[in-house]
Amino acid sequence: MLLRLDAAEIPLKAANREAGERLLVEAAQKDPSHFGDLYENNFERVYAYVARRLRNRDAAEEVTAEVFHAALANLGSYQWRGVPFAAWLLRIAANTIADRWHRAAREQGNAASNEPTHEDVSLEEVEERARLFRLVQKLPDVQRRVIEMRFAEEKSIREIALALQKTEGAIKQLQFRALTDLRARISKKTGEANG
Repeated sequence: MLLRLDAAEIPLKAANREAGERLLVEAAQKDPSHFGDLYENNFERVYAYVARRLRNRDAAEEVTAEVFHAALANLGSYQWRGVPFAAWLLRIAANTIADRWHRAAREQGNAASNEPTHEDVSLEEVEERARLFRLVQKLPDVQRRVIEMRFAEEKSIREIALALQKTEGAIKQLQFRALTDLRARISKKTGEANG
């Protein structure tokens, strides 16, 4: 049975979500041991944002950790302004990435021409990427690894085949199955959201 929301219920759900998030922030500000809830609620958004810019899994994991470390360290100065907590985290992420690129440029003696572009990304786009990240994590291990290597690490079919000790044909088949599964799951989620 599908539940349909009345148009008046949508702002109420958003208000409840906002109030819940505000309570989590206030609890973490009083007792940092509550920061774990904020971490759990926002990890995928931050990781998706960072991974899109760095395109290197190790660097993305490292920067994501730095973002949450900085957020915890500065949580006392955070002031609720009615904007999702994730927006604050994404600003920290953008600054962390920029600092990393500036530091690398200085160390290499290069101009900042290697710096990634900082196009404005909406929270909705970050949410969509986080959903995709969650769906990829649900794939069977070998399919997930193929997708990560192919699209996040930008490796060739041949490189993946060598790394996973499989034939190129097997890698192509695994990629095809994974993408088919992801499309089906995305279509299902889109249908549920619209239905």
